[in-house]
Amino acid sequence: MAESKLPAWHPARTRRRIILWRHGRTGWNSEGRFQGQEDIDLDDAGKEQAAAAAHHLQNTSPARIISSDLRRARDTAAALATLTGTEIDTDPRLRETYLGQWQGLTFADITDRFPDEVEQWNAGSVEVRPGGGETRAEMALRMGESIREAAESLDPDGTVVVVTHGGAARVGIAHMLGLPPEHWGVLSGLGNCNWSMLEEVEGSALEGKVRWRLTEHNAGTLPRPVTVQEG
Repeated sequence: MAESKLPAWHPARTRRRIILWRHGRTGWNSEGRFQGQEDIDLDDAGKEQAAAAAHHLQNTSPARIISSDLRRARDTAAALATLTGTEIDTDPRLRETYLGQWQGLTFADITDRFPDEVEQWNAGSVEVRPGGGETRAEMALRMGESIREAAESLDPDGTVVVVTHGGAARVGIAHMLGLPPEHWGVLSGLGNCNWSMLEEVEGSALEGKVRWRLTEHNAGTLPRPVTVQEG
């Protein structure tokens, strides 16, 4: 049977969809500072990004909006909730990586103070603890649990928007696709307020395990530079 030509978000489709949406810009993003789980607010540009992206994402008719409990994610989610009338559920498992002593530092500072950790981090290690914090492997497990629970709550044609962070989104996508950790680096990070879409593989639930495919990645109205992809 020929693949349907309907857009991934089209209501005639009968596959569940997961949209991972990165929060808008913060002052720390613009300064190149690693935020991790510090609770930083959106700046004015970030609020404008959230409002603009929400106008596009409302066309996906989300059945649920689930957000990290950090303010920059919750305030981004609120822009979409206002347009759709959908309530926001928060889940701390959707937070960014906990980066320990790296949090609040610029990349230049981190490179100077933690050269060995930075080398492993840049090489894609899923076991290094940046700043003594959380590994990518640990984050992938909590992200995967949250995303799967959200997807399982959907109707067969439902869409959930997951509002999260740059590193969390990238690792969450790789984990949901079943990519081996050594290949997680093939995915780029998300620009501020850009999103990626996962769509359920047709018939996979009947096989006993739901599988997902990536149908959009780092999408937005126009490409935006990615600053501090993780953290």
